[in-house]
Order: sequence, then structure tokens, then C-alpha cells
Amino acid sequence: MPKYMVLYRASVSAAEQMNSSSPEAAQAGMDARTAWAERAGAALVDLGSPFQPVSGGGDGDQIGGYSIMQADSVESLQGILDGHPHSEWGGTIDILEFLTMPGR
Repeated sequence: MPKYMVLYRASVSAAEQMNSSSPEAAQAGMDARTAWAERAGAALVDLGSPFQPVSGGGDGDQIGGYSIMQADSVESLQGILDGHPHSEWGGTIDILEFLTMPGR
């Protein structure tokens, strides 16, 4: 079954989002992500973690975190990602498929 790297992009870094959220808003965000993760079920290989940029970057959306997922197809994965809290809050989601290294 194909595996995918799912990258979460936003105009504000994850650190800025976490620092500007009230404890109640932070808890509501975690609750929404936990509910989505439960719906994703076995497709979710690794819930992931937020990122903090340390170099590079520039203008535009920043990669704020990742998840690793598996699904029969990218179309199936997109269905699982429908309604993801990150999208609901205005962020975008990139999907990249892991490729098998030649000779492995």
C-alpha cells in the first residue's frame, strides 16, 4: 500500500500559532485533530509533529507540520483528508508519495 508524506502549510508558523492561542483554543485544536485522527484510523501511520523553520523559507506559506499516511490511492487519501482541521482553519495540505529506492 502506498505511503504518503502529508505536509501542512499556513501563512503563520506553527510556533506563532501555538504562542498566540489561548489554552482553550489550543485544547479545541488538539481535540479537533484527535477526532480527525480517529476517523483516519489505520490510514494514519504517524500523526506527525509541528515544525519550526530554522533556515530558508521566504515569502508565502510555511510548512508547519507533517503526517505520514497510507492509502490504496491518492484519491482515497484525499477523501480521508476531507474535513481535516488544518484545511477547515484556512491552511493548505500537500501530498507527496514515497517512492521505493532503486536496489532496495
